[in-house]
This record gives sequence, C-alpha cells and structure tokens, in this order.
Amino acid sequence: MLRLLKKTGLALCLATTALASPALAQQPSLAKVSVQVLENRLEYPWGMAFLPNNQGILITERPGRLRLWTAQSGLSAPVSGVPKIFNRGQGGLLDVTLAPDFATSRHVYLSFAEEDNTGKAGTSVGYGRLSEDMKKLENFQVIFRQEPRLSTGIHFGSRLVFDDNGYLFIALGENNQRHTAQELDKLQGKIVRLLPDGRIPKDNPFFNVPGVRPEIWSYGHRNQQGAALNPWTRQLWTHEHGPRGGDEINIPEPGKNYGWPVITHGINYSGTPIPEAAGTHAQGMEQPVYYWKVSPAISGMAFYDSNRFPEWKHSLFIGALVGQRLIRLVVDGNKITAEENLLEDRKERIRDVRVGPDDYVYVLTDSNRGALLKISP
Repeated sequence: MLRLLKKTGLALCLATTALASPALAQQPSLAKVSVQVLENRLEYPWGMAFLPNNQGILITERPGRLRLWTAQSGLSAPVSGVPKIFNRGQGGLLDVTLAPDFATSRHVYLSFAEEDNTGKAGTSVGYGRLSEDMKKLENFQVIFRQEPRLSTGIHFGSRLVFDDNGYLFIALGENNQRHTAQELDKLQGKIVRLLPDGRIPKDNPFFNVPGVRPEIWSYGHRNQQGAALNPWTRQLWTHEHGPRGGDEINIPEPGKNYGWPVITHGINYSGTPIPEAAGTHAQGMEQPVYYWKVSPAISGMAFYDSNRFPEWKHSLFIGALVGQRLIRLVVDGNKITAEENLLEDRKERIRDVRVGPDDYVYVLTDSNRGALLKISP
C-alpha cells in the first residue's frame, strides 16, 4: 500500500488517509515481491558488503564473526583476524564496508563495540587486509574509537560510508546518554568524518575549534543505524532510531545540529515526555527530511538507481526491526513522496538492506537463524 505524504508546517509527516500516489498511479502493485532465500544459518547478521567480480558477500554476525557467502560454496567458516569485540546487548560486530581502493589495497573496514578497562564500551572502527584466499583479515588496525566510553550495551550505531572524495563517514549512537548528543567534546550522537587512515580532514567544520572534537561532522543524533550515499545528489543520507516514535531520516550537513534530545517527534518508552525535549522544533536545530510518528525501528539503508527494475527506480529501501518489514520510499530530490511496505507477510526483523552489483535488493534478517534474502519485484 502506498501512502502520500503531506507537509504540515516545516515537518514532513504521514498522511492520515491511505491514498494512491499520483507518481505511482501507472505502476503495478508491488505489495508482493519475489524472494529467494540464499542463506539461513546466520547468527544475528548485521552488515554486508559485496566483493568485486562476483567473489561473494562479506557478512558480519553481531556475536563477532565475519563470514563470506558465495553462490558456489555457500557460507564460509569465520574469517580470522577480526578484532576482539564487546558482545553484550546491542554491542558486537556491526557494519562492514570495502575501501574505495579495495581492488589494490584489499582493505575491509569494520565497526564494532569495544570495551575499555572500566567495563564501559563504545564504537570503534578499523581495517585489515583481506587475504587472497579470503580466509583472514591481516594486520587489522583500529583507526577510530568513540570517546569517552559510556555504553553498558546499547546505542552504538553504526554505519560506515565512503563518499566520492574518499572520506569515511561514521554514523554513531549516543550510548543512551541523551545529553551527550549535544556535547561537542564527546563523540556520542555524532557523525564523524575521517580520512581512510583515521586522520582528521582539515576542512572538517570544527577543526581547530577549542574544546570541540575535530572529528565531528554533525551532531544531535540518537542511534544511527542507516547511512548511504544518495546516487543522484552524492550527499550522505542517514537515519536514526527515535525513542517511542520519531524515527527519522536526515541529510547531515557540516556543523549542523539535528536536535536530539532537545527536539524530537517521539516520547519515552514509558509514555512520558523526553525530559530535555522542548518540542519538535527549536531555533538552530534541523528538521528531519522524513519521520515516522510510530517507530518501525529502522536499520539499514540503500538507494535504488537501476533500470533493471524501473518500477523501483528512485527508491530508498530501509529495513524495519520492530515493524518487521522492508520499507520502500519514493525519492524526489530531497523529499520523500510515498511509502510502501514490503515483506510484511514474512514477519521478520530486517537488519540491513543493500543493492547488489546485479541490481537486485539484498536483505539480512535479524535473528539467531538470520537469513540472506535476494529480492525483486
């Protein structure tokens, strides 16, 4: 079912009535899709990255394993050389992406929860060289650590995205310490921007600003578990979990404040207001591109820009955990014009979604028998 959106004040919200989108009026119903189960023996898979030349898919499992899946051999034994991880609550081995120069460097980047000597944890990022036989990560080195370490097991984020200039963006959670998202001497609730080796670009918005972490690109975020480069504008888009309501999509710009916890479209899980919240708007704080009044609990993000399935072109796919569905959003410039829910009949938590080199949509389901699905209209 497609739902139109209407604009109320400055905020985008769902229309209260179910209407057919004029933009999609001539398209066939996409409520049913073709689903191929490629693998169903994954333990809480979290992220995936496609190797070039049809060499397979690298998949992270949150308990701390990196796997290779190939159409010829199925699921590999765990790849060795993965760093020690903090496997508690939402912590573990999280996202995976390839270096822009993977063809020559063979560098694979991982984000993961890492504990310090006080028992608190934060998100770390590093890379290693994938061996030619693809059985180990060699010389793994950590290039980023979220400081201070504040998590006891929740709100780590995180997603990894390289832009066209080779900068690495890391979308982070606020470790469930709400106030830290507004504190610029901390790395909670931020997007950071680094060079591939971990050095800080001198044109970052807070570079050389006293008392501010120079890694920071944007701030005021809650728990970001989706990020992707928009193929039409080449801008970074991210999304984050709200509390009870208020999941949102943002286009993070340098130095800008996205409001959490001062502005939010959500409330506490108990039903009470967020203590710090001043409402849904405040001067100097950015509004989301799109938000959900009722949280689907979103994770994973992938734009679709292929002629293979023209009815999906100009779409943004997002997984839903609590909502147990794959969400397809229609993108027009920097606006979302319609929403469609897919895979609802499977009743599975969707952790990650990517578009493969074959232009099919690939999905990871979140369970102790997690699956890798290949999807088409």
